[in-house]
Amino acid sequence: MFEGTSLLLLPAIGFLTGLVVGLTGVGGGSLMTPMLIGIVGVPPAIAVGTDLLFAAITKSFGGWSHWRSGHVVKSLFWRLVVSSVIGASCFFAWLHFAKPNVAQLNQTIRVSLGVAVLVTALALIIRPWLMKWRMRFASEHANEGAAPAAIATLTLGFIIGALVAVSSIGAGAIGVTALMLLFPLLPLKQIVGTDVAYAVPLTFLAGAAHAGFGNLNISLLLALLVGSIPGILLGAKLCVRVPEVATRGLLILMLTLAGWKLTYH
Repeated sequence: MFEGTSLLLLPAIGFLTGLVVGLTGVGGGSLMTPMLIGIVGVPPAIAVGTDLLFAAITKSFGGWSHWRSGHVVKSLFWRLVVSSVIGASCFFAWLHFAKPNVAQLNQTIRVSLGVAVLVTALALIIRPWLMKWRMRFASEHANEGAAPAAIATLTLGFIIGALVAVSSIGAGAIGVTALMLLFPLLPLKQIVGTDVAYAVPLTFLAGAAHAGFGNLNISLLLALLVGSIPGILLGAKLCVRVPEVATRGLLILMLTLAGWKLTYH
């Protein structure tokens, strides 16, 4: 189905993904890559590589806005950038030296993608309780040392980097949820801003590496961007009118179905 895909289908997928991201702030890779694989029939490796550059381009606008608004914690940003790039590099080093079978690699990506999507759905489910925990018990963490948090941040970045490289998922809901737990006193806007900002260089470098392995389709990327830009703009306008519980519930349902299909089919 990939080669004969309707010219309207790809922009429509881009529009839907952009709309959901605009409404909820997450769900880009979690929705885009499963739809490219399951609906369009794109090989998993090409779907991941294309989606990474798609995410880098779209998130660059949000990252720049957060940076200019002072929502990016620069010390945290650089820790996450360095550790996540190292994590992604380890995956690509394995890819280079191991030279796995293409069919085996696609199957690995498919399963990893399914697990990552399900974890993302879980992160979205428990986020309201994490927010309550954060507000009630933040004062208990006021005097904790910085070293454990720094080590945990580097570990988180490494894991997210490897996960993003293999599946294009991880820097969104999973990253935000983990940062909320690590830094309960940090304002949510700074957590989101830092998460969006560090995802830009990570997804760009990971996407470029995938392109070097031939896992990129330029026409596919352009067709998705045509739909995603108006989708994001519309979602940003609608987010103040649509109840958050409705958008989160829809996203959780879509992610759970996609993750189940990828993992068990």
